Amino acid sequence: MKRLGLFYLLTFISFSCFAQVTIKLQAQNVLRKQILGEAEWAMTQSPITVTAESSSLSTGGKHDFFSQADYFWPNPANPSGPYINRDGETNPANFIAHRKAMIRFSAIIGSLASAYQLTGDEKYVKQAVIHLKAWFVNPETLMNPNLSFSQAVIGSSTGRSWGIIDTIHLVEVAQGIIVMEKAKSLNKSDLSKIKKWFADYILWLNTSKNGVAEKTAKNNHSACWVMQVASFAKLVKDETMLDSLRWMYKNVQLPNQMATDGSFPLELARTKPYGYSIFNLDAFTMICQILSTPKDNLWKFETADGKAIKKGISYLYPFVADKSKWSLKPDVMFWDNWPVAQPLLIFGANQFNNYDWFTTWKKLDLKPTNEEVIRNLPVRHPLIWM
Repeated sequence: MKRLGLFYLLTFISFSCFAQVTIKLQAQNVLRKQILGEAEWAMTQSPITVTAESSSLSTGGKHDFFSQADYFWPNPANPSGPYINRDGETNPANFIAHRKAMIRFSAIIGSLASAYQLTGDEKYVKQAVIHLKAWFVNPETLMNPNLSFSQAVIGSSTGRSWGIIDTIHLVEVAQGIIVMEKAKSLNKSDLSKIKKWFADYILWLNTSKNGVAEKTAKNNHSACWVMQVASFAKLVKDETMLDSLRWMYKNVQLPNQMATDGSFPLELARTKPYGYSIFNLDAFTMICQILSTPKDNLWKFETADGKAIKKGISYLYPFVADKSKWSLKPDVMFWDNWPVAQPLLIFGANQFNNYDWFTTWKKLDLKPTNEEVIRNLPVRHPLIWM
């Protein structure tokens, strides 16, 4: 009987591993043409960093990232006074040039790393190095490793903790570096300087007033803080930090944000409950993807009252597969633009061998162009994570 039980266990493990390989290969086949096309575009691009454009509203310097808070507008009752909040309604007049540059940077590195992973061609790494050095090494163009002046509000704040969410687009940059770091075209000196930038940013995220406030937020902001720091810590091999983030996910993030049915009540209370629920679950999914180890597998972790990442995906999936089933009010903006090929679907499918989730992922938009969607979709190159 013991031998029979062992046989079934080994068979199950073998089937699970085969299923994951199969989903990965299928995803590779689905994305191959798109990846090579995006990489061809990336090969023609020159670096654009935060130094390319500045705003007179910023109290920082030329090398400091600056943006304005999305949902703040001039007050009709006091046009020259402090801006007021209109939750969920993006002000199109805001300065977001640095955010756009970072999103573009992420797209370039994600595309080049994906193409390198598919082909092994060093030309993609050589091009990536040009952009990586521009952002993290070259004194004339680099970005300072802080977000002290992000999502400022005219008349009340020169930079807010909420603005730290702007660097979610660096997670694929960090992962792209991991994929390419053994290539001959990325020399040790440049790699060391790049990693030093990320180590400095991790320190700022954990010690600055804004960083600590973001870390202790109760909604998607803290989830995105964990996702970011996890990605950066993985790159620089900060095992102490990685262990602390696993603890934080299991003891703070999951139990405090997720309800027992798998929903996120604080996201459901927003004016964009659908989009924010997807966004937060994507972040939770990436936390599990980045931090899980054979000894500490967050994909399998479950709280005493049954909260788990699989429950979160299972809760939201019916509404992603068929948005008409959503029973709450539509989002105040961008309702028609969601969902797209969400990370929660492809990574969830890969981990739990769920072909329904994978099939839905394939059917959705694999290359969205709406700026708001892209802003809230930091992981757009799934193969470099699998």
